[in-house]
Amino acid sequence: MQKSYIIGFPRIGEQRELKKALESYWSGQCSMEQLQSTADMLKSRHWHYQKDAGIDCISSNDFSYYDAMLDTAQMLGAIPRRFAHIKDEKKRYFAMARGSKEAVAMEMTKWFNTNYHYLVPELSLDDRYEIDAQKVLDEYEQALQEGVETKINLIGPITFTALAKRSDGGDAMELLGRIEEAYEQLLARLSTLEKQPLLQIEEPILATDRVAELLHLVKPAYERLCRAAAPCKIAVATYFEHSVEAVKELVETPVHAFALDFIYGKENFKALPAIAQSGKHLIAGVVDGRNIWKNELQGSLELLESIAKEVPKRKLSVSTSCSLLHVPYTLEYETKLDPEIRSWMSYAKEKLQEVSLLKRLFFHESPAQDDLQALENNSALFAQMKRCEKIHDANVQKRMRERDKSQRAGKFAQRIVRQKQRLNYPELATTTIGSFPQTPDIRKVRREYKKGAIAKAEYEAAMKRYIKKAIEVQEEAGLDILVHGEPERNDMVEYFGEMLEGFAFSQNGWVQSYGSRCVKPPVIYGDVSRKRPMTVEWITYAQSLTDRWVKGMLTGPVTILNWSFVRNDLPPSEVSKQIALCISDEVNDLQDGGIGIVQVDEAAFKEGYPLRSKDRKGYERWAVESFRLSVSSAREETQIHTHMCYSNFNDIIHTIEAMDADVISIETARSGNKLLHIFAQTGYKQEIGPGVYDIHSPRIPSVDEMADQIEKLLEVLPKEQLWINPDCGLKTRKWEEVIPSLENMVKATQQVRRKRS
Repeated sequence: MQKSYIIGFPRIGEQRELKKALESYWSGQCSMEQLQSTADMLKSRHWHYQKDAGIDCISSNDFSYYDAMLDTAQMLGAIPRRFAHIKDEKKRYFAMARGSKEAVAMEMTKWFNTNYHYLVPELSLDDRYEIDAQKVLDEYEQALQEGVETKINLIGPITFTALAKRSDGGDAMELLGRIEEAYEQLLARLSTLEKQPLLQIEEPILATDRVAELLHLVKPAYERLCRAAAPCKIAVATYFEHSVEAVKELVETPVHAFALDFIYGKENFKALPAIAQSGKHLIAGVVDGRNIWKNELQGSLELLESIAKEVPKRKLSVSTSCSLLHVPYTLEYETKLDPEIRSWMSYAKEKLQEVSLLKRLFFHESPAQDDLQALENNSALFAQMKRCEKIHDANVQKRMRERDKSQRAGKFAQRIVRQKQRLNYPELATTTIGSFPQTPDIRKVRREYKKGAIAKAEYEAAMKRYIKKAIEVQEEAGLDILVHGEPERNDMVEYFGEMLEGFAFSQNGWVQSYGSRCVKPPVIYGDVSRKRPMTVEWITYAQSLTDRWVKGMLTGPVTILNWSFVRNDLPPSEVSKQIALCISDEVNDLQDGGIGIVQVDEAAFKEGYPLRSKDRKGYERWAVESFRLSVSSAREETQIHTHMCYSNFNDIIHTIEAMDADVISIETARSGNKLLHIFAQTGYKQEIGPGVYDIHSPRIPSVDEMADQIEKLLEVLPKEQLWINPDCGLKTRKWEEVIPSLENMVKATQQVRRKRS
């Protein structure tokens, strides 16, 4: 077994080459052959980055045009019936991901507690699984031709099935046996390869509480898979938490190795005696694959030495905690970052060097004085950071200690009466979630202003022209509550971070969110404070253009935290509350400016949930405290909205109630009305805006389609409690998609109002 190991590598390209090629292909500007050429170039480059860094164990099949779960569904032949008529494999693949004129895209949700989205497989009893291993084989063979011998990465059958849904209403796990049979066919095919690669089978579901219901399936499944794969060896990889229960089952199977996360799953230490006794290999994830800070090398070496007290060094590999998919590519292009802050950071390519250096130091393979000097320099850097004034702000710490208010005045029952009297909105009020299309022109203006190529007056005039158009579009469509469209915002988190102290911003720190969608998370390196009002100028200008109410649009503290790379020297709860105080100041400024509705988005509220229930109460406590602190300045007559992205709310409904927002909007278009039932069952009192159409697809839903969706919502909740809106913000769509979709949404709402009046 090799001594250095990478779970997986990013795939979008260090200059987002795949994103650009995909979008060019989707728009008809390049061919599938050109897209394939870009993909082949990226795979080759990434393999050689790892090989040149001295990594022993490199992955193939960690590349995807859109998503690995979608790739697995395609490989298995798990094709939803509505796409079965599309015979061209690539067109069908992208239709499943993005939708088509005839069919809604597959549901998309978050990959455990990350900001990466996966496509939810749809299974049914009618499925006939038939393996198509061509993608897996092609990538493995391409790597060999490049002179790189790889392991093959696969999503595990238990995780794939557990994360799937049944289109016929049953339990997806009932189909596990059939899924395993298909995997057996795949592994039997891979076992015939001449080089007999290591097979990394990823089962992160076994690092969650669901392991309790799945545990009895683990041993029989992997006994079957190991038999099918022989003589290839299998390494089972889990990440983001500990998987002690599953490891204790798997040591009794022919599985060769375990890849465990010792950054976010410290309890994995409890699995070490079983691994040691079994004589199996341990791939120790000690380099953080989810954050962008350098490893404290001495601490990592001490961690490895602690592990080696249980598992012999000859049975160990040094690894990342998870795939490097979750961090940007390289610091090489970060020429504008503060050099001191940059010196604290490590992206994917830099983490390759960290893994290699730790391997040499831990296994005493390093005759070079340079490695010892690197260790000494690293220790000095971390000592300096503890004293750095850029990180530690006495004024922020003083305000945190002395804050005297943690929640807004008044109960919802009394607030909503005052709000309805003031705002006078109708039943089934129509609105949007906030953002409007981010056109090339508006991006160019922002970019040129940032570079200093245009004057502030020209920039502001362009922003105001866009806001004026957005208001006119909404008024013409007939929306009840308007937004300003957010033309000034490059990103819902980055925009606010740029106005707050304690944040830094990369030039090229892009991370894939889904498909071609990339985000550039801010970096929270120090104590957070607000320099000045952040949104008041734009929101009050929009309000001056119309006699309808315009929502103030803010991003909540928990989402800012969860969608940033966050300092790891302070508990996240404290960082979140520092941000909340800044948002509270902004809410107060907006209401003082005459804004009657303020939306504080917590799109990523559930994203940060710990994967183990024993840790969730603590998270919920400080996350709710942060949200309530952020709106604590709101007066009773100021209506507070929030928005949450793809989530299953069954297990957090009481937490949502505790947040005490007046209106919550949620994404439901791909899942019908099923998410609403929990709100009805628990007697949820506040108002709700379930999304009636999917904004992640370019298709324009008809009036009848949305009217039908609204009727389904009304089967669950009364019209007095419902708002009507799209699933999410509209920044990724085009005006020619947005305008008719909103017009149809309003017409559908009016049709339902007339029917029920």
